[in-house]
Amino acid sequence: MAVVAVWKCDRDGAMFDNKKDAEEHDKMLELAANITALIERHVEGVSEEASEEIGLMLAKRREVLARACKGKPEDLLSADDEEQKQNVTPLAANQ
Repeated sequence: MAVVAVWKCDRDGAMFDNKKDAEEHDKMLELAANITALIERHVEGVSEEASEEIGLMLAKRREVLARACKGKPEDLLSADDEEQKQNVTPLAANQ
């Protein structure tokens, strides 16, 4: 019987096969939680669900967001275009 080491993120239960990826995921979730709290504190009328989605989306794109804040705002939209291209299945791309 083989033993396989896995790391589990306490925040969402995600499992990882190495510690580095688990810690990176945990930091991303912590950033998302803090962004969510900031939105809920400063934007009235936003639902908890919407603010959580916004927080998670911004945290997942933190590198692109940082570049945009440093003077490359076009990176936000070009990164989104790249992500959409990667999510297209080969069958859908041929249509």
